[in-house]
Amino acid sequence: MAKVTELVRALAQPIAAENGCSIWDVEYVREAGTWFLRVYLDKEGGVTIDDCEAVSRPLSDALDEADPIEGSYTLEVSSAGIDRVLRHPEHFDAFLGSEVEVRLYRPVEGRKDHVGLLRGYENGDVTVELPTGAVTFPKKDVAQVRLYVRV
Repeated sequence: MAKVTELVRALAQPIAAENGCSIWDVEYVREAGTWFLRVYLDKEGGVTIDDCEAVSRPLSDALDEADPIEGSYTLEVSSAGIDRVLRHPEHFDAFLGSEVEVRLYRPVEGRKDHVGLLRGYENGDVTVELPTGAVTFPKKDVAQVRLYVRV
């Protein structure tokens, strides 16, 4: 999977840049028996539907030409969103001090979800300042980290 996402990222980056966007993330996942290739965009001031369309069409053509994926899949191009998932070290670096939600595979202190300020990221371990103090969640326990949006 990593190879597919790396190849797609390489194809998508110049197309996104031509349209004033950057690639936040690429994922290739199977859901309910269907493969999805998802390309998440980022842009100063926010990503619009027009941005997604401007990247999607030429990217689809580039993918057809390069043919890096065997079999059928559904291409989705969208904004990373304000509650974007943090996956890569550069994501964590960009949002140090921001409020995040850490989802765990197993409960810690009776909960799987913990909201606090992102204080650090090292080798997959995530440190978050909770009301009770700083806690470091080991990589093996972390299912997902995303920006937390208060409504």
